[in-house]
Amino acid sequence: MYQSRHHQEHVGEPYYGDPAVYVSSPTPRRRRRIVAAASLVALLVGTVVVDRVAAARAQSRTAEAFQEGMGTPERPSVHVSGFPVLTQLARGSLRHVDITAHDIPASGTARPLPVTTLTVGIDGLKTSGSAEEAHARSVAATAFLSYEDVSKALGLKVSQGDGPGRIDVRVSLPLVGDVSVSTVVSAAGGNRIAFTDVRATQGELIPPVEALLDKALEEPLPLRNIPQGLQLRSVATTGKGINARFTGEQVTFRPGPSAA
Repeated sequence: MYQSRHHQEHVGEPYYGDPAVYVSSPTPRRRRRIVAAASLVALLVGTVVVDRVAAARAQSRTAEAFQEGMGTPERPSVHVSGFPVLTQLARGSLRHVDITAHDIPASGTARPLPVTTLTVGIDGLKTSGSAEEAHARSVAATAFLSYEDVSKALGLKVSQGDGPGRIDVRVSLPLVGDVSVSTVVSAAGGNRIAFTDVRATQGELIPPVEALLDKALEEPLPLRNIPQGLQLRSVATTGKGINARFTGEQVTFRPGPSAA
């Protein structure tokens, strides 16, 4: 059978079709779905952004209220938990807030003891337009008291003791040298730290040394710069200081002595 030359040239050779790819345009229904999905994503992103802005403002206002109330030299760090924050603000109460403040000054006492670091976990923090004070339904807090600050308050050198819950107190006198004692620290009423079970660990407890120790350790050391409504529950010693644990209900953050 006769075959044309054109046909013979293509026998046994691969054939490549038109390389152009044709995609049909989306149907009106599909276009509506795409637009709706894009609008939903934009709405969600916008909601998150607005909520984060609201959270940042709430954190700033809370930090301002705490600083004004407690007299801290710097703004504390504040973190508001939960999402969304906008609904919490609408209800007038933040679900949970964490605050960390440093160098809370002490005043109104013969032996001022500043709080080196105060970490506070707050449930049910009421929001308001005032930055003068803040109120909370319940609070759990830990006040860290550095040995340096405790030493200044007692007028004697304080360091970590030889066992759990104990500190070492050192007296240095001319012609006498160093005399050290070990004492237990514990929580006492009125948000005070008591010193008991005093034991000599170095040197002789002569009368001048005993007088200094009695003056420093006989009376519990008050913590006057703790928010009202917090009660001291326990104390524990660490390598760098004392941790005092507090809890309370219906706490107000503002200047004033701690509740008895």
